[in-house]
Amino acid sequence: MSGADMTDGSADEGLRARRLTIVSVVGARPQFIKAAPVSRVLRERHDEVLVHSGQHYDYAMSDVFFEQLGIPKPDFNLAVGSGSHARQTGEMMPMLEELFIEKDPDMVLVYGDTNTTLAAGLAAAKLGVPVAHVEAGLRSFNRSMPEEINRVLVDHVSEVLLCPTRASVANLEAEGITEGVHLVGDVMLDTARFFAEHVDPTEALDTYELERDGYYLATVHRAGNSDSRTRLVAIIEAFDSLDRQVLWAVHPRTAKNIEAFGLTEMLEDAGNIRQVPPISYIDTVSLLRCAAGLLTDSGGMQKEAYFFGIPCVTLREETEWVETVELGWNTLAGADGDRIRSAVDALHKPTVRPDVYGDGRAAEAIAHAIEQYFGG
Repeated sequence: MSGADMTDGSADEGLRARRLTIVSVVGARPQFIKAAPVSRVLRERHDEVLVHSGQHYDYAMSDVFFEQLGIPKPDFNLAVGSGSHARQTGEMMPMLEELFIEKDPDMVLVYGDTNTTLAAGLAAAKLGVPVAHVEAGLRSFNRSMPEEINRVLVDHVSEVLLCPTRASVANLEAEGITEGVHLVGDVMLDTARFFAEHVDPTEALDTYELERDGYYLATVHRAGNSDSRTRLVAIIEAFDSLDRQVLWAVHPRTAKNIEAFGLTEMLEDAGNIRQVPPISYIDTVSLLRCAAGLLTDSGGMQKEAYFFGIPCVTLREETEWVETVELGWNTLAGADGDRIRSAVDALHKPTVRPDVYGDGRAAEAIAHAIEQYFGG
């Protein structure tokens, strides 16, 4: 492994002498959240062009969203919209290729595991533009997940691999990738710590009329759950049987399928479930910090629960964030009602929560790793 370590986010002044042009490509709200701290650091030293593919139209990405997070507005929005994986990726690539040729960047920076990540990584690599990948090395080892295919392929065309954990570094090494690998920590921790210090969760509790530790927060959006009537029925039944009210922020895709599957009445009759429209990022973080537990199939929220010391039940059979499970803060329950109930009944807060995701300065370490690539 080379480059920056989580403990050192400072960059040598000699490596900063050259002002770089970096095109950052994102495609969904979670990626903007990851990009926020990195963009702030990069724009102090270099010229960043921020591109939004438009892969996901996000109800919450209003002016307030950008203002709250301090995220620069995208310089370009490709507005690709929804579609099949192949169509979406295929439509993005020529648009990104044209943009890369026009901007002639020194590097293209991509995040996570979406179709946007794959399209940008491939388009850049085919043009000979170096690719830097934030969240490199994550593996669920489930190739039926499109996200797994995306992250593996992007890692293998990237020149700078920015790993959040030691496990992700080990995964890359097992695949023969050892050059350009940097252990930088998790960028979402940068953002989470910022809001933990600056945002009082009381306002969100008052807005939703909730008591601290008196509810479970739930989100369900992955295709494996939201596209399956059987799994949605099991999840609804399990949520309705728990010992605390479940505040379920229903994702648009999930809401559409609940209606299509004829489950609207079932959900409305579930007295223990309080369904609400998607919640803003600030309120989501606030409500998570005050919940008795998190019920989710989101990768990012599993980590955020760990950051804030909130136990989690993951509605999947595997997770990329294996540390949360190994340390006892997360339980994999799939969409099996009995397993979900048992996992919730056993929720507790372990006595230790080590800093396995870094020190909250990943953005600095990422900038340093990029500068080091060009520093010879």
